Amino acid sequence: MSTEVNAIQFFSGFQVSDLWYLAKGAGGTIVISAIAISVGTILGCLFGWALSVSRWANMTLGSVLDVFRSVPLIIQLLLFFNFLPILGLPVGPFAAGTIVLIFYTAALVAQVARGGIEAVPSSMRNAARSLGMTYWQDIRYVVMPVGLRAVLPAWTGVALGVLKDSALVSVLGYIELLRASQILVTRTQEPFIILTIVGLFYFALSYPISKMTARLEQRWQYD
Repeated sequence: MSTEVNAIQFFSGFQVSDLWYLAKGAGGTIVISAIAISVGTILGCLFGWALSVSRWANMTLGSVLDVFRSVPLIIQLLLFFNFLPILGLPVGPFAAGTIVLIFYTAALVAQVARGGIEAVPSSMRNAARSLGMTYWQDIRYVVMPVGLRAVLPAWTGVALGVLKDSALVSVLGYIELLRASQILVTRTQEPFIILTIVGLFYFALSYPISKMTARLEQRWQYD
């Protein structure tokens, strides 16, 4: 009987509704990460292409992207969130966090995409052009298939990193998974239980991405 009472007391601070609150926080993490990864990947591919074909882009765009890669993400978030109101453009935590994460992702993907383009042998590209392909046909039918296989593992690392780095948006007040856990820890004073659940949530979000890309990479090896 005493064991049952102790167990009830141990779990008394954490309720089923708190689990739902964490689930909603995980939903916030999914939304902001999905937008940042998808839009950031598209921009990053465009930036990577520009870096690979233009010396001017290397000097200008490359310098800007270096800033996003070099400055800690939490500093970027705080500066952007607090600087825009000075210009008369107030934004909410979700919008500010999403914008910064998009350009942070794009800066990382740009180097990945550039590496993928440069990984395609020049002899292969010259052969495509000698067969009468236009530049854009060369990009579509030669560079993209070959380059994508080369950069998929690196892109997976970027996507997983952005998913975990999205937790830093909590400093702006946006309630995602980490922020939700901080609120519950403050209320329940049971950090071990809550952080264990949060870790399981992050694993559940990250594992499908790594598993899916691993299967895709394995499938391409047999094509």
